Amino acid sequence: MSIPHELIIFDCDGVVVDSEPIGNRVFRGFLAELGLSFSEQQVYERFLGRAFADSLVIVEELLGRAVPAEVIDRYKQTRDRTLREEVKAVDGVMELVRDLGVPYCIASAGDHDKMRATLGATGLLQLFEGRIFSTTEVPRAKPAPDVFLHAAATMGVDPKRTAVVEDTVNGVMAARSAGMTAYGYAGLTPAVRLAEAGAHTTFEHMRELRALLGLGLAR
Repeated sequence: MSIPHELIIFDCDGVVVDSEPIGNRVFRGFLAELGLSFSEQQVYERFLGRAFADSLVIVEELLGRAVPAEVIDRYKQTRDRTLREEVKAVDGVMELVRDLGVPYCIASAGDHDKMRATLGATGLLQLFEGRIFSTTEVPRAKPAPDVFLHAAATMGVDPKRTAVVEDTVNGVMAARSAGMTAYGYAGLTPAVRLAEAGAHTTFEHMRELRALLGLGLAR
């Protein structure tokens, strides 16, 4: 059985690297420094799947003022350092990517520095080098389809023949808006919410995605 897609696009945070709990903790520290108190769940509900630029707009609206550039720089440095020290690859993703047999790439709301930190720390960078796309390269972040359309165009594949693996509502909506097939990874976001956002199907472990893509058992 062959894979029914010509390109597989992976989100980065929460899909190929288990970075969301770490990022959540560091982001809550950033908010606390600004005088804003959010629980872990509140951060997930308000900011999960958003580009940092869009999250910053929300933060500044809450504060009623701009966040100083030095505070932003310090946050990003702390975020990337902590991720390099603690992040792990999502279980089963490395074997899955190696077995795909069709073109693949990453398209994320994260910036390139963050992705290089997480992918480098987990040994995944070598698999995705030269095929990493960020919403910082396009006019609009998810849930707009821009980054997915940019990735498919660069990879030379029709969006209709492209699949996206996403773990957030915004990401699934972006994939559907791009005319792509969305596979919803129900890690932090409940499967029902991903399905409501338009996921073609949902799964809870990469071994399930292997079957959905027609790869069979891991070697």
